[in-house]
Amino acid sequence: MPNTERIPANLGGFESAVLEKLKLFAEQELPQRLWRQDATLWKSDPAVQEKINHRLGWLSIADEMAGHLQEIMAFAESVKSAGFLHVVLLGMGGSSLCPEVLHQTCGSRPGYPALIVLDTTDPETILTAERGLNLKKTLFILASKSGSTIEMQSLYRYFSEKVRALCGEKFGDQFIALTDPGSPLEKLAADNHFRRVFLAPPDVGGRYSALTYFGLVPAALLGLDLPTFLNRAKAMMKASSATVAPQSNPSILLGTMLGVLGLAGRDKVTFVTSESLKYFGIWAEQLIAESTGKEGKGLVPVDGEAVGEPAVYGEDRFFVYLRLGSDSNVELDQHVRALQKVNHPVLQIDLEDMLDLAGEFFRWEMATAVAGVVLEVNPFDEPNVSESKENTAKVLERFESTGTLVLPEGVSLEGGITVSGDLHPDKCASLEEMMRHFLSPSKPGDFIAIMAYLSSKKENDLLLQQIRTIIREKYHLATTLGYGPRFLHSTGQLHKGGARRGRFIQITIDETEDITIPGAPYSFGVLKRSQALGDFHSLIRHRLPVIDIRLGKTVKAGLAQLVRAMP
Repeated sequence: MPNTERIPANLGGFESAVLEKLKLFAEQELPQRLWRQDATLWKSDPAVQEKINHRLGWLSIADEMAGHLQEIMAFAESVKSAGFLHVVLLGMGGSSLCPEVLHQTCGSRPGYPALIVLDTTDPETILTAERGLNLKKTLFILASKSGSTIEMQSLYRYFSEKVRALCGEKFGDQFIALTDPGSPLEKLAADNHFRRVFLAPPDVGGRYSALTYFGLVPAALLGLDLPTFLNRAKAMMKASSATVAPQSNPSILLGTMLGVLGLAGRDKVTFVTSESLKYFGIWAEQLIAESTGKEGKGLVPVDGEAVGEPAVYGEDRFFVYLRLGSDSNVELDQHVRALQKVNHPVLQIDLEDMLDLAGEFFRWEMATAVAGVVLEVNPFDEPNVSESKENTAKVLERFESTGTLVLPEGVSLEGGITVSGDLHPDKCASLEEMMRHFLSPSKPGDFIAIMAYLSSKKENDLLLQQIRTIIREKYHLATTLGYGPRFLHSTGQLHKGGARRGRFIQITIDETEDITIPGAPYSFGVLKRSQALGDFHSLIRHRLPVIDIRLGKTVKAGLAQLVRAMP
């Protein structure tokens, strides 16, 4: 039985509820059942249980991948020896977010190629990346479990044509594939003689795939110490094993906190991180949102939000402080103590160095699965993700037949901005009035999702972060920021399938520079706008409050105007 004296967190009065759930989990033998891959933990429907049984390979994946480390490291050395200067990963969601975290957090060791992750259809981002490449010395990773994501396919068409023009029929030597057995990508790789294909275990879902080839191959190409990295994951597995009681089990403990506090209204899981760890949240965001945001329930991960004074936060926050000891954390420590002083629940997780990320990948995967038990949802499906994809396909079909995109009717405002969606033009003569009208119905516990279909470059991000801060300071609401189409593979499931507490601000632009997609009847700009339209229509179909703010072609000026208009 677990020690019920205390738990290693300051949970703002929720300690007893968490302890009671941990005690119940001990009685129900949750650790043992989880490691036995008992699908009845989540659902009673035999058909759903059968599907869950095919999504639990992540539990033992670190042990399985240990037998493949030598081949992965040997491949990375061969890439280094071949003189590649850059590795460009083309993928979305679970196929790209772990490599992005590792790239942004650890960087490349001297002598190893620089990694660029392209998980976008934004023409400016693609062109900026391309202009920094020597294509003859660039290795491209196509990463997709299904092998059929439209973003990956479109990026492959674009870059393969460029490389083929330089290298002829041997262009495939500059491409590798990470995918599932039998996928269209596996066939594409074979037909075009790719340099290498890594086939991932099909019983591991994309958002649980950090410790498969999808995470380990990019990690090796960055020059990470792969044996130590994987050993950190195995150490967390051991600490979270079936023989460890729930209260002493770091993964089950975290998952129980997430679930219990979420049901109690503390469902905004807010990441506070040491500077070196600030990118961890982009991976955890997808894991949490896509796994729990369904059946009218869900946890809302809040990543990248500037730290504020305790008074600006609502009573819906659960703060998770990821602290790297080698960073300067004096100011953050003070903020966290201030949050605890006013009884906000806070969990602190200490990391010794960057390689501890491997342990955190496993901890959060298991914790999210346990949170699913508490919330009574299946954390391994994504029933609403296909909606926006299907809507996008319809928009593209219409464009192919007519040559035009049908944009939603809107109101033209000063500065070339057009606003569409949930608004009353007869009552709103200015952008400021429209934003006030849209935000003022918000209630405590709601959140504002900012969905920006534009480049994530620093000048844009700074202005969008200002908008987030203004909303929090004025309305005491949590905000999320997602760049399209990345967020469609990340928080899109939560938006449509979770609790109806979101209000959605979509930001779109008119492209100043576009790129054709070889073999496609549309450009990247049209594809990106179609994805925005598809999601816009999906949110409307769910009767969720959404507005589209079209900035025109002067993006920086438009965002600055939006900042000034925030009520």
